[in-house]
Amino acid sequence: MSSFVGSSLISLYSKCGVIGGSYRVFDEACVKNLGMWNAMLIACAQHSQTEKVFDLFKQMEGLGIKPNFITFLCVLYACSHAGLVEKGKHYFELMKEYGIEPGDQHYASLVDLFGRAGKLQEALSIIREMPIQQTESVWGAFLTGCRLHGNTELAAYAADRIFELGPVSSGLHVLLSNAYAAAGRYEDAAKARKMLRDRGIKKETGLSWVEEGNKVHTFAAGDRSNAKAKEIYRKLEELGDEMERAGYIADTSFVLREVNGEEKNQTIRYHSERLAVAFGLITFPSDRPIRVMKNLRICGDCHTAIKFMSKCTGRVIIVRDNNRFHHFEDGKCSCGDYW
Repeated sequence: MSSFVGSSLISLYSKCGVIGGSYRVFDEACVKNLGMWNAMLIACAQHSQTEKVFDLFKQMEGLGIKPNFITFLCVLYACSHAGLVEKGKHYFELMKEYGIEPGDQHYASLVDLFGRAGKLQEALSIIREMPIQQTESVWGAFLTGCRLHGNTELAAYAADRIFELGPVSSGLHVLLSNAYAAAGRYEDAAKARKMLRDRGIKKETGLSWVEEGNKVHTFAAGDRSNAKAKEIYRKLEELGDEMERAGYIADTSFVLREVNGEEKNQTIRYHSERLAVAFGLITFPSDRPIRVMKNLRICGDCHTAIKFMSKCTGRVIIVRDNNRFHHFEDGKCSCGDYW
């Protein structure tokens, strides 16, 4: 097996949520080039196996395999999504020992690391002091941190800096809008959405999908188009009662529209990932893990809800959002509630 094929298979298994397959390909390879090591590093990072990332990096060093800029992006990603600020700083500095100059993606990862940890002022200092040109990705990472920690003032400041760069992606407009909405600043959120419309940019619709044989079942929030819609909604109602008895309380702060409390409860109850999970529960045998793919970040309340779903049903539920894989089992998630 060539290294190219090996790297591709590692990535393929990982993206399908089968990290065990990635390990098998990696372990059985007689010759491992840097591409295979990097593929395994990012696979482990995306599946919350952070310590394994560090172990692999040590193995590389021990074998005399020189890491490249992609290697460090993988390790920084792992640190960022595990909240390991000091570790991340260590690996960022280690780049210099290998003669690698950090690029904008490395700085974006470092800003993301500090931002997710709530160290927003430190993240802002990194941006201001970086020796290369500030980019949309760097400010976008900062804006994500502001959104996660509800700092709308710094989010607005970041937005101003982003717009100075020229035309920006729709994702950043949405981030800003969500940051305002989460803080209850609905008028400002509406202005951010209007900027999207004025520029002819459409907000990406949140979708989740599940594979059944050769067919892909796709769901949007509140979707009733699936042939099993009645069963899906009935399952969610039954499961919702059981979850509440187990201690689940809906967090409606993740509903980013100005509606009354009951409507917020109804809205969040039928997010796309919950519909997809319910489809899996009524369709697949109990010993089969339910694998759900989602194009956007899973919301905090759905993350909590799916933990309860896994506990109440005894099922393994794997959700891949646009950041990483979440392995839910017995009421816990592999990400440790940090993503």
